[in-house]
Amino acid sequence: MTTLWRKSTYSGAGGETQGDCVELASLDGSVGIRDSKNPQTPHITVGREGLANLLSRVKAGELDL
Repeated sequence: MTTLWRKSTYSGAGGETQGDCVELASLDGSVGIRDSKNPQTPHITVGREGLANLLSRVKAGELDL
């Protein structure tokens, strides 16, 4: 079965990215995260709760990204 990766809506038209973009994929109860500019490189895997926590912290400006 092929993994369906979804690119950030902040990515440019034609598949070209603008800035730092990621892709997410549902992986049997967890979420895969990879660099959309380098999809051949390894991805990281986090639980859904961990991803929700990460996104909340990013939106709140708590992380120096």
